[in-house]
Amino acid sequence: MSISARNFNAVAAAQPPKKREAPFSLRLSFEEKAALRDLAGDMPLGGYIKAVLKEAIDQGKTVSSKPDSQAVGRALGHLGKSRLSQNLNQLAKSVNMGALPVTPETESEIKEACRAVQDMRDALMAALSDGGSL
Repeated sequence: MSISARNFNAVAAAQPPKKREAPFSLRLSFEEKAALRDLAGDMPLGGYIKAVLKEAIDQGKTVSSKPDSQAVGRALGHLGKSRLSQNLNQLAKSVNMGALPVTPETESEIKEACRAVQDMRDALMAALSDGGSL
């Protein structure tokens, strides 16, 4: 065995190979990606995003992912005041009683609207009870 072979073995044994950290991926809508490309100009998109993040970190900026609980509360209040859920429920009852002649497609759309209002209410209530995470 030559000297160079022994040196290689010693170096290889002394330092375990370093594992690379998994890459970070980010899903963007078409509109978000287009806006970022416009902001980046001639700069590569990945380089632009890194530069913006580095600048924010250097300046100590933080981005809160929690919505303003007062704003969520106001939205929930407006949803309640709008009487959307009651009006949709009255339409659904009229359809079920036969007082309002509609097609099966219209009935389906009314039921879907009722579910959408309920989903909005549930999401807003969850945001308020979780401390503001939608």
